[in-house]
Formats: sequence, C-alpha cells, structure tokens
Amino acid sequence: MALISVAEALSRVLDGAQPLPSETIPLGAAEGRVLAEDLVSRRAQPPADVSAMDGYAVHAADVATAPARLKLIGEVAAGRPFAGTVGAGEAARIFTGGVLPVGTDTVVIQENTTREGDSVVVAKSSGQGKNVRVAGLDFRAGAVLLRQGRRLTGRDIALAAAMNYPALPVHRRPKIALVATGDELLPPGSEPGPGQIIHSNAFALAAVARREGAEPIDLGILPDRLNETIAGVRRARDAGCDVLVTAGGASVGDYDLVQPALAAEGLALAFWKVAVRPGKPLLSGTLGAMRVLGLPGNPVSAYVCAVLFLSPLIRRLSGRGDLEPKVESATLGRALPANDERQDYLRSTLARADGGLVATPFPVQDSSMLTPLAGADCLVIRAPFAPAAAAGEACSIVKLDD
Repeated sequence: MALISVAEALSRVLDGAQPLPSETIPLGAAEGRVLAEDLVSRRAQPPADVSAMDGYAVHAADVATAPARLKLIGEVAAGRPFAGTVGAGEAARIFTGGVLPVGTDTVVIQENTTREGDSVVVAKSSGQGKNVRVAGLDFRAGAVLLRQGRRLTGRDIALAAAMNYPALPVHRRPKIALVATGDELLPPGSEPGPGQIIHSNAFALAAVARREGAEPIDLGILPDRLNETIAGVRRARDAGCDVLVTAGGASVGDYDLVQPALAAEGLALAFWKVAVRPGKPLLSGTLGAMRVLGLPGNPVSAYVCAVLFLSPLIRRLSGRGDLEPKVESATLGRALPANDERQDYLRSTLARADGGLVATPFPVQDSSMLTPLAGADCLVIRAPFAPAAAAGEACSIVKLDD
C-alpha cells in the first residue's frame, strides 16, 4: 500500500464516523461536554425592567429639571416588587435588581439625592431609561443561544443555567481503548533488564483523549505473541469501546503483530502508511462498529499522530464541528533544510518578538526523544518537498495547548 498524504489519511480516519448518541446530564457535570441539540432560552433575562443601581424609581418627566422634590411612597428590593403604582410627583426607593414599579421609567442614583422624611430631593436631572436594564436586555425567550456541536465552557454553563436548564443534552463521551505492544516494555517504577524500556505512550495518549473529552481505558501492555494480541483486540471490542488505539506493532516486521491480529478479527483496513514525519507506519480501519487507529511505537510519533488523527476522530464522535488542529502563522527562529516527500511536524519552542510569534525547531528531531517534546510549545509544519528556509521566513504551526 503506497504512502498517502496527511490530508487523505485524515479523510479516511473520519470517513463514516458519526457523532455518538445523546444523553441528558446534570448541568453541573456538563463542562467540556458537547451539546447534542440547539439550546433555546426558556425565559427572558431580565424578565422585567429592573434597576441597575441603588436609588429611586421615578417618572423621567418629574426629574427633567433639578432640583425636584418627590413624595416617597414605597420600597423595591430584588425579589420583592412594589405592588402599587407610582404616580406623578412620587418615587419609590429601589435597590439593584429590583423590578421597576408600574408608572416609573427611570432610576435616579442615590448619590444624586437627599432624603428628607417621606420625601426625596433629586439634585441632578436625569433622562428617561437611565440606570434601567430593560426586559430581555441579555436575551429573550425562544432565542437559540447555544448551538449543537458546541463544547461547553463554564461560561456556557452559566448561560444555560440563566436560561433555566437544570440538565443538558450532550453527546456520549467516546470510549478509547489504549493498548501497547512489545516484549521490551515495562510499566514505570520497574527495573529494566537488558533490552527493556519503560513504557510511556499510554500516559500521553490518555491525556490527549481526556483533553478532547473522551474516556480512555488502558488495557495494558501486550507481549509480542499473536494470540495475546488478538485477545487484547477482543477485550477492547467486548468493552464496547468506540475506538481502539494501539501503540507499536503496526509495521511489517516479524514482531509487528497488530496488523495480523486485527486482520484475524476482520479488520476493514483503510490505510497503514502515511507521508508524515514522525509517524509513517500509521494504521487505520474499522472492526465492526469499533474504529481502529494503530499508532507508531516511538513516543513522539505516537503523540504527534494522536494530535493529527486521534483528536479529530474524538471530536467527530463527540459531535464537534471544529475537527482539525488550528493552524497559525509564525516566523522561523532558525534555518531549515529542504524537506523530502513526507510532511514534517517539528517540535519547536515559541516566543514573541516584534509583535509576532517566532517558532524555533529543536536541532535534533529524533522520534524517540521525549525531552524536546516536553519542552515544545508547538509543531512547525513543513510541507512535502518544501525548499530550504532561512530564519525569519514565514511558517505554519500547530500549538500544543496542553
């Protein structure tokens, strides 16, 4: 199977993927979830004309000139409206959030008044509607204020609460099974023997999945034996996972058993080689309803491919519309040689200079090195066959916002 472009690979990863069914959850649990329906306001905010300040509710005509003496006939507090009507030459004491009494259209702030027994003297004239928040100023009943596909922030949840929603319809979280393969892998805290290394991929991949709103399920490390690799695939399917993500073993070496195991279980293969660096041996396909993404074993390759392919897939399954990583502009902080046929994603630091962003790739980009990945702020994107570039030239970047 020939190398395919990053864009074509992403298209195939997403092909046929649909948002997962919706569920209704309490408002307090909705941060980070994705709305499954448009949210229509159930009320107006504010529901009536209310005072924006502490002062006196009056007729504008009575305070068009100052000073003006008005008879005080009542009081209004938030949640305690005045039952009567305020006539000409009268006023009602009012506090912030109080509903304007019938007959009033203006609030005079208390700093511009003097209280004299049952009268109030207004020392400064005021225009109609001053210091009044009119009904529906924020939003009106029936307005669509939050759209389907929006990933909810705390600010969105505050708005939904004001719209009078105690619970929200959201898409179910995708369940992502994570499997690592390799006899050489040991969990952190182990004492490696000859030829063994400490496993790190699952932790980074789980973090990517959680950041995108998915539920990662770590199925552990599988040895390089076909029957046990097949058993790992079956565990992911039996657990009802939406996506199986493997790390390592997706190439064609004697000990790369992911493809044979998936094939034995009926994988419909979409591709397994992509013109990307890091991450050429990348596999994608479907096993029934479960989607499969076979990532390279090198930790940097696995992480970069998760950013490029797993994140968009999770977003699609979650019901989001913003699928791909946001590409931004910067200038290069160091010169780069001409590129070959693969699209490069270079770990880079990011700084501000002269009002713009400067991205400086690390000098060594070996896909096994986690130190530059941990120190990177972004990935500099180099198109296939891009010519040599000098420091200061324009470049495209994807920020690593985690």
